[in-house]
Amino acid sequence: MKVEKRVFGKYEGEDIEQYVLSNDQGMKVKIITYGATISSIELPTADGHVDVVCGFNSMEGYQSEAYLANAPYFGCTVGRFASRIKDGRFSVDGIEYSVATNDGSNHLHGGVKAFNKRIWKGEVIDGGVAMSLFSPHMEEGFPGNVQVTVQFVLNEANELSISYHATTDQKTPLSLTNHSYFNLSGFQKTIEDTQATILADCYLKPDTTNVPNGELASVVGDPSDLREGKRFSEALAQMETGFEHYYVFDENTELRKVAIFDEPATDRKLEILTTEPGMLFYSGYFTSDALHRESGEQYGRYRGFCCETHRYPNGPNIAGAPEVFATAGAPYKSQTVYRFDF
Repeated sequence: MKVEKRVFGKYEGEDIEQYVLSNDQGMKVKIITYGATISSIELPTADGHVDVVCGFNSMEGYQSEAYLANAPYFGCTVGRFASRIKDGRFSVDGIEYSVATNDGSNHLHGGVKAFNKRIWKGEVIDGGVAMSLFSPHMEEGFPGNVQVTVQFVLNEANELSISYHATTDQKTPLSLTNHSYFNLSGFQKTIEDTQATILADCYLKPDTTNVPNGELASVVGDPSDLREGKRFSEALAQMETGFEHYYVFDENTELRKVAIFDEPATDRKLEILTTEPGMLFYSGYFTSDALHRESGEQYGRYRGFCCETHRYPNGPNIAGAPEVFATAGAPYKSQTVYRFDF
């Protein structure tokens, strides 16, 4: 395993570092300190390599007008709380808190200047990099002083492990995830030919503003049923705006396989393993067609899917939602693995 460190660009007058993880199989993962963001995952081909995630080769890409206007969160670490919080309000032990309503009437992905727009501190570790960040009490409206570490580790089995650990000095909602968009064709085409399997019997039913209240909906007889695997095209043809479903897994909190994606034309495969109770699965309907990597890879509608493994969306407002709050005595822990075959 090899880890290289280089300067990627500047943001707010500070150097943004990039860490390049590479293994003997020819796989490379690039992570930048801006947003603890996966900017690239390269897989080897017969005549070079192919990139299978949305991202950019410079900070200019992440600061362009087109990217900021569309705000797709390419590859970043999301926090303090992934997905939506209804009306930007929640209570902790009887005390009500208000956070930014940056998605219509609701809160999304930690707020206006959340973890995805912060500069993290990188440190080389065995097989990868540890990214750390301090989030002070009431940052973006959330209580508690929170210290976060995210470890990205690549191994020779072509597995990228993302391990999250966070401590707080008072009870606070916490839900972290990585927001990478995958296209196993290397952006040669849309995701529609990819075979998708998600091992879940139900999902959280959203309200009219796309926020769940805890009610479960069965996938049986629905286009969202991916338990036996189906091509995206088959499901998307029956959906107005594609997937944006929070699938609920079993109550097992051990690391287990929850999803498999196969690209038939290239024989590339991605498996998702996680300790999380569910996964927000998004097929990229609203991703702007104006976005592309500097080297030409075209992004846009249905050209990348997200597997956002995290705690329940709107979890602080859902009775019985598992492990939504971290406390001084119970730190936040989570792990997700992206396992590639090529």
